[in-house]
Amino acid sequence: MTRLFRSLSTYIALAIGLAGVVLVLYAWRLPPFASAIETTENAYVRGQVTVIAPQLAGYVAEVPVQDFATVKQGDLLLRIDDRIFAQKLEQARAGLAAQRAGLANSDQARATAEARLRAAVANVASAEAALRTAEANWGRIEPLRERGVVNQTSTDQSQQALDQARASLTANNAAAEVARQDIQTAIVNRQSLIAAVEGAEAAVHLAEIDLINTRILAPQDGRLGEVSARLGQYVSAGTQLMALVPAQVWVIANFKETQLAGMRVGQPVSFTVDALRHAKLSGHIERFSPAAGSEFSVIRPDNATGNFIKIAQRVPVRIAIDPGQPLAERLTPGMSVVVSVDTAAPSPASGK
Repeated sequence: MTRLFRSLSTYIALAIGLAGVVLVLYAWRLPPFASAIETTENAYVRGQVTVIAPQLAGYVAEVPVQDFATVKQGDLLLRIDDRIFAQKLEQARAGLAAQRAGLANSDQARATAEARLRAAVANVASAEAALRTAEANWGRIEPLRERGVVNQTSTDQSQQALDQARASLTANNAAAEVARQDIQTAIVNRQSLIAAVEGAEAAVHLAEIDLINTRILAPQDGRLGEVSARLGQYVSAGTQLMALVPAQVWVIANFKETQLAGMRVGQPVSFTVDALRHAKLSGHIERFSPAAGSEFSVIRPDNATGNFIKIAQRVPVRIAIDPGQPLAERLTPGMSVVVSVDTAAPSPASGK
């Protein structure tokens, strides 16, 4: 009887040991329990969470939205008191009007200089004619003076008229040159005035942009997170007011590097969502990360110092969610999922 009991105990111990070995083989997916399905719990729903912040400082005058509200592109999310910015716009417009008036005065000054030049040119022509007359008179009187036919008074008057004609021509030529320089000055000044007008126009556009930026609008459709802005609150540029989450989401699964051998872009994927009572949804591999997750960390590990223990790295895999699944509309960024990939399944991209 004792021998039978000992034999039974031995069989039970062997059975327990065998069961333990089978359990370990199954848990580690070792033969004969090896599977082509790769699974990871290190996976989460991701989305484009946009932080809404103002571009300028001021007091909050209106907050027409509430926490978790659904908004459309262009909806008003927040309005900053715009009185100061409206006055700055009026000030910029007044400056632009002054610069345009200065440019118009420059055009008028150039027109005046051109008219003065025409008058000076006419005066030069008149002085040249007077000089020719004076020279002709002198040419007639000088021979008569030498023969003593003309008295000294007539000779002096003729000489004086010739000198006056020459001086008048010189003065009118100088006046014409001054008129030409005035035109050139007006041309040069006009370039600076044009630049001043363009600067004033830019100031008006900047003031208009600032006034528009007092109204913060939804950049796209989506749902809001918690709205932290309060009526009367003073906010500065860059203050985080709320977050906008668009409807488009995807899954990021961080697989171990040892699990990636059979994965390809386009391969079908199934995943369960913890928040939806482990409901099962489908998707496909969209792309792989260009590097392991550790390469993007702020403090990268340095394996060149101390003792080394090999640790399997994880590589993020982006998974697109297949359309036409009603439960997909309930997915929000941050949800935990469990992803499974059948590496033996054919990939539409490769046809294998």
